[in-house]
Amino acid sequence: MTHHYQKLFVLCALLLTSIGIVFVYSASTYWSSVHYAGQTPFYIKQIIYFAIACIVFVMIIKGPALTEKKLLMLYVFSLVLLILVLIPGIGIWRNGSRSWIGIGSLTIQPAELVKITTLLYLSARLAKVKSFERVVKLEHFVIIFLPALLIMLQPDFGSVFILVVTAFMLLFIAKYPIKLYIFLLLAGIAGLTALIISAPYRLKRIQSFLDPWSDSLGSGFQAVQSLMAIGPAGLFGHGFLQSRQKYLYLPEPQNDFIFSIILEEMGFVGGIVILVLFATLFYCGYALAIRAYSLKQFYMIGALITMLVLQTCLNIGVVIGLLPVTGVTLPFISYGGTSLIVIWITVALVIKIMNTNRKEE
Repeated sequence: MTHHYQKLFVLCALLLTSIGIVFVYSASTYWSSVHYAGQTPFYIKQIIYFAIACIVFVMIIKGPALTEKKLLMLYVFSLVLLILVLIPGIGIWRNGSRSWIGIGSLTIQPAELVKITTLLYLSARLAKVKSFERVVKLEHFVIIFLPALLIMLQPDFGSVFILVVTAFMLLFIAKYPIKLYIFLLLAGIAGLTALIISAPYRLKRIQSFLDPWSDSLGSGFQAVQSLMAIGPAGLFGHGFLQSRQKYLYLPEPQNDFIFSIILEEMGFVGGIVILVLFATLFYCGYALAIRAYSLKQFYMIGALITMLVLQTCLNIGVVIGLLPVTGVTLPFISYGGTSLIVIWITVALVIKIMNTNRKEE
């Protein structure tokens, strides 16, 4: 039964990626011709990124087991990348944040990688503690908040939110005391308030979320254009390649708001197909976590799947107007080399962890 879940898990990932490439082509063709004339089209780049992702997938599956020592090395390596991002001349400033490292024509977003390394290393450390009824270990919070702080310096609130929420859900599953969560909730509210005060653009995003039409040409522009794409689409949409919002109305339609284009062209039915594929992927992932042979495996797989669930819900919530704009990609589907490769690293890790026996560890 476990192998059936693994096959279905990978199959859903393949289908979602294939759909993503098709709609990156649809969403980006006009935008690319206007803003990036003469350059390699986005969908061709996405196919190349997927080919690289497949190679990385096989390397992880065939590679050695993930011991705690290796996880620590990967965690430290990802922290070093986060520090390099903040150094002028190395980190690339784009869309209001310094989140990328440039290596020639290749750009890497370390925040995507650090989410995985942090959750895996935290899982390994949590698995060593038998009970948290009277024990709250400071090291667990250092593991979480050190990369979170570095990411906030970029700043990238979406990645911090996904990392911290997933990590604390992992602590909850590990049976950390409930009273700790009451304190963390209050601290989180205070921290969120401080973040909003320190950066006025976040307050504008919240205001545009509550009433995007109050500033439809400013902070609410993306939300309004997304809703204008979805609203008239109906049951079956306008048809493939027939999106109207991709003609310079919705900025960078191949990225965070690609689900808007899918809904506009394929309608409610197309959106349901995407949601069913994601739901099946998540179900298989949690089914594998439940069937893990060890607590460490259970924590690792559960954390990775929860990270995917949060990122997917966050992106779709933004697109349909349920959440403020955060700048989070839709897993497997949005354009982006680092995003696609890291998502497939996650898929590979789930399969790898599930197939690692006690002797290999």
